[in-house]
Amino acid sequence: MFRFKQFSVDQSGCAMKINTDGVLLGALAVADNPASILDIGAGTGVIALMLAQRYAVAKVDAVEIDTEAAKTAEKNFTASVFADRLTLYATRFESYFDQYPESKYDLILSNPPFYIDSLKSPGVKKTLAKHTDADFFERLINSVASHLSPDGSFWLIVPATMADLLASLAANYSILLQKTISIQSYLYSEPHRVILSFGREKSSTETSNFIIYEDEGVYSDVYKELLKPYFIDF
Repeated sequence: MFRFKQFSVDQSGCAMKINTDGVLLGALAVADNPASILDIGAGTGVIALMLAQRYAVAKVDAVEIDTEAAKTAEKNFTASVFADRLTLYATRFESYFDQYPESKYDLILSNPPFYIDSLKSPGVKKTLAKHTDADFFERLINSVASHLSPDGSFWLIVPATMADLLASLAANYSILLQKTISIQSYLYSEPHRVILSFGREKSSTETSNFIIYEDEGVYSDVYKELLKPYFIDF
């Protein structure tokens, strides 16, 4: 059980536990008073819960393909004070969109499986959570482009080496890269993740860096300030 200031997250049955990637995406993704939010690949449900906390009137939907993880996320939703605004769908994102073809979202997020064409992890659940075929992102972006509201934004976190690929894929579906946040462990280390934000409006891409640690085992002030609304220790 991982306890936050306004909710708790049971991680039972989830192959991918709460991690830095997820909480950074949940904290850094922003939108202008979104009425509808979708989390694709919800896992424990932590990102959806963080967004439900920040946007107090938003309806938050979440899709999770793994049956056990979906049960856990739904339990976490039901136990939270945001329960009436959270809905879990235990299915593939393609199946969800097929079932709800008219649905539109002001904010869509994903902390996706991103080890393209890599050696599969032992264990079916971890393989499902961590790995994907090369066409996964094209299918994801195609679906997102059809269900993003006119002023909506799509946020995801991936390895830094994938930024150019995703920007190119997204442009093919008329959603354009608007923000790039490079995630670094330390000030002088190379970025290992990027958080990307896409939208329909053409504009110059905003770029910034985010440093997690000030020193070994010591979180940076910016990290603590970002997660202060959520983490009990901050």
